[in-house]
Amino acid sequence: MTVRMASRKTVRSGFLLGLSLATMLSGCDMAPRYKPTPLKLPENWGEQGVLRAAHPSDDAIRSDWWTMLGDPELNQLEDQAMRLNPDLQAQAEAFMQARDVAMEAKSHLYPQLNGMAAGEKYKGSRHRLWRGAGSQGPVYMSSEQYSATATWEPDFWSAIRNKVRMSKQRTQEAAAQYALARLSLQAELASDYVLLRGLDAQDAVYKDSIRYYQTAVQVTKMRLAGAIAPGMDVSRAEAQLYATQAQETDIKAQRDVMEHAIAVLVNEAPASFHIAPTTRLSFTELQPPVALPATLLERRPDIAAAERRMAQANRAIGVSRAAFYPHITFNAMTGFMDNGFDLASLSNSMYQFGVQALLPLFQGGLRRAELQRNWSQYRQEEDLYRSTVLDAFQEVEDNLTRTSRLKTEAQQQSGAVDAALRTQSMTMALYTGGLTNYLDVVVAQVAALQARIALVQVETRAVDARVQLIRALGGGWSRAELPKPDKIMPFHPLQYGNLRHAKPLAGIDTNADPASSDLTGQGVSKTSQPLDRTDTPR
Repeated sequence: MTVRMASRKTVRSGFLLGLSLATMLSGCDMAPRYKPTPLKLPENWGEQGVLRAAHPSDDAIRSDWWTMLGDPELNQLEDQAMRLNPDLQAQAEAFMQARDVAMEAKSHLYPQLNGMAAGEKYKGSRHRLWRGAGSQGPVYMSSEQYSATATWEPDFWSAIRNKVRMSKQRTQEAAAQYALARLSLQAELASDYVLLRGLDAQDAVYKDSIRYYQTAVQVTKMRLAGAIAPGMDVSRAEAQLYATQAQETDIKAQRDVMEHAIAVLVNEAPASFHIAPTTRLSFTELQPPVALPATLLERRPDIAAAERRMAQANRAIGVSRAAFYPHITFNAMTGFMDNGFDLASLSNSMYQFGVQALLPLFQGGLRRAELQRNWSQYRQEEDLYRSTVLDAFQEVEDNLTRTSRLKTEAQQQSGAVDAALRTQSMTMALYTGGLTNYLDVVVAQVAALQARIALVQVETRAVDARVQLIRALGGGWSRAELPKPDKIMPFHPLQYGNLRHAKPLAGIDTNADPASSDLTGQGVSKTSQPLDRTDTPR
């Protein structure tokens, strides 16, 4: 009796010791301690451009930054694109899939339970081989069984947990990629709309010049009829008129193509989409608040995505390190088997349990190669992270330079327009009075038209440069918008319903707007001034 009790104590002590050892080993994290690469950054931007000093409370760009352009129609288009653009919705689904992959990785931390039920019936031939004459052996056989199995791999070396952390970081990267796609869509739509309005303004200049040239043709014909001007003057005037009409037609073609691009961005078929033209650029001048260079790391989604990739590479090192240690798996099976339906009898029960420890002893350098490759991939991600930061700084500096120089260029070009228009008026007056030839008039007309078109183009580029500057500064996004690691899982392990769509996370929703399937735009609810749907010939 004493020996039996001692044996039980030994088993119990061994079990407790093994459990304590498993608990301690399960806390072993083989991944290196992660710390983002520290970068020494400049204190200020090299070009100030349109940036203005800001108070700490308003040093962030508004998330609806395009409203600062003061165009209600652009506001409505941006809202429609955010709700219906198919590329953005596809990126939201990519984020959802990343969350599911994280859940798949986490599932391996839990015991894997399976149930099985089976039934068989077998009939043998009475004249089969080796069945002797007069044999009374059974011809019919049956078997019914059900069982349950359980398998669990203790995560002694944190290989599974590091895979879970990698999946969560990959989900955060997907969220940053969604933010980047959204910002790119917002900026592309705003840029296309600005270019469209720039083409409208150019078209208005061409129309005004055409009216002026038509008057000039009439003047030359009147002078020819009075025998006070040669027919060459009429030919020159008509050539100038027709050439300008051809240029206006080309501008209209460019506008149609740009309009088609905008239609696709807002999820409408180009055939049913039209934006009424205007005659001039009327955008409010964007004045983004100043942001220190260091804050760019927190506000650019592409930089956040690059940093999350670096964190994933760090965790991959831990996974490859864990491969050098034993992998232990516990498994158990129990159930009942009988040739009838008396399955609940203990005499028909069966069970099996065991433990397996696997330690690769020699694989020709396979694990070392994987570890070395993961270290190299981590250093590669560090280099790509630094490259992404440098590209971001270049984009900001480029657009700061553009906004500054284009503002000065617009002022200079405006002076050139005033001078060219005065010259055009004076030469036409001199020609009407017979004091100069029509060649001087043509030269003045060409110079005036070119100067006016150049001014519109410079003003358009200046507005677009401000849009691109907002985009380069992150467009109002913040790293704080990334989903928290403890919120990433789309459902809990015992949830079996409502699995078609997970709850929105970090502002990313996979529930598509019902209007997304209507490419005519008729089912789209308007949040601001409606688009012009008239049947204006185009």
